[in-house]
Amino acid sequence: MANAATATTVAMAARAPAQAGREFSAKGVKLAVLAPAERISLRAPAASVAALSKALGLTLPKAPKTSATKDGRTALWLGPDEWMVIDEAGGDPLADCAGVKQLHSAVGISHRNVGISVTGPAAAACINAGCPQDLSLAAFPVGACSRTVLGKVEIVLLRTAEDAFRVECWRSFSDYVFAFLAQAATDAAA
Repeated sequence: MANAATATTVAMAARAPAQAGREFSAKGVKLAVLAPAERISLRAPAASVAALSKALGLTLPKAPKTSATKDGRTALWLGPDEWMVIDEAGGDPLADCAGVKQLHSAVGISHRNVGISVTGPAAAACINAGCPQDLSLAAFPVGACSRTVLGKVEIVLLRTAEDAFRVECWRSFSDYVFAFLAQAATDAAA
């Protein structure tokens, strides 16, 4: 039987971000695990989009493969009534949606996902080693986003610049995704 002093002691575990600080470079490609960010999965009918856009401080995109960015917050269109919202500026998009009275579902997914930056002139070739998405600038311009696959896993892909992408994956697949991209970067450099 534990004594009272032991029973009231609560162990607090510090959660370390998956793959924190991991980087890899090859000729023409650099990979880096991005700093933790706040993320939500947002579902809402068209009638709720204006109120949610106002609460989030940016206009939710309404067209396939589009995104919107403002003040460190990005909304990615994933379907006719679905967005992923990523806040890298320390805001809380889940709290921002909490006061919206219109019908919606906002779920915090900050600890579920890991973001990986893929940059450099061979970034598209690196990703295309395992992703069937056409990443030419004509088909996938800056700001384009898509839910797609990389190797064996689902990812969300955002083009942030002509030679830069953000790959979002579930933390349980982050080691696989990073290793896949590192091998693809090595192959692209050869």
